[in-house]
Amino acid sequence: MVALLAGVLPVFVLIAIGYGLRKSDFLPDATWRPIEKLSIHILYPGFLIPAIWAADISGGGAGAAGAASVTSVLIIAALTFALKPLMKLDGPAYTSVFQGAIRWNSFVFLPVIQSVYGPDGLALAAVVIAAMIPVTNILCVIVLVRWGADQRAMSPWSLTKAILSNPILLACIAGLTLNLLKVPRLPGVWETLQLLGGAALPLGLIVAGAGLSFAEVARRKITISMVSFVKLVITPPLMWGLCILYGGDQTAQGIALLCGAAPGAAASYMLARQMGGDAPLMAGIVALTTVGSAISIPILLALFHLA
Repeated sequence: MVALLAGVLPVFVLIAIGYGLRKSDFLPDATWRPIEKLSIHILYPGFLIPAIWAADISGGGAGAAGAASVTSVLIIAALTFALKPLMKLDGPAYTSVFQGAIRWNSFVFLPVIQSVYGPDGLALAAVVIAAMIPVTNILCVIVLVRWGADQRAMSPWSLTKAILSNPILLACIAGLTLNLLKVPRLPGVWETLQLLGGAALPLGLIVAGAGLSFAEVARRKITISMVSFVKLVITPPLMWGLCILYGGDQTAQGIALLCGAAPGAAASYMLARQMGGDAPLMAGIVALTTVGSAISIPILLALFHLA
């Protein structure tokens, strides 16, 4: 348990540092957005590509973890649709509840996997990410087009372009391609990627912390708490159980569990703001699930004997 906490704790310490820096005005508010863009588009691919490129993914766990993750998202999405009449929420608020229930933050998810499972775990996680990004984005855009305050529909081409230009998805595909083709490490290229990747996780976690906003948590505590409960308590064992059903080994089960336990994604807030969702509610969901995951992730890993 001590080793597990030692691997997970630094992730949330860096998130707390980011939150403290934002609150202390250490940097101007306008600075954080370009730092976030640098992290997502340049540094994060530099971390993902070599990690996946060099990993051993010869086992069958990747398919089981990916299938379990996608299946669980579809189940949670279907339940959210079915329970909508009972929620008594307006359209924009419902879209944020929906996003909060099915989307997750890979900036938190991947560093924990790296600490617990190493590079081979990262490669399995990349398969999960590559499977999940199209599914979650399509579902969330459909819900926002239907129930968001901004009724301007996103064309199929715009949606496809947005998904295919996702830098995290592209990095996963690039790393998997290099791995499967058994491309040797290219001198200069490998070292450059590692230099970029070395800054990705600490800076990404600090940026994630800087983006947290708790303004809505007290005002809408019931809604935010219910979404957080689904995200942090219901989804992880669902993904874990499905991974077992699909024949995943212990590492694959751990990846599926951590995918389910990851907090809400900051990108959900941006999508809510762009497409007429309830952005303040979305920010509250992201904030509470991030804080809650600091407690739930180590407990879940210990409880299910996966670390």
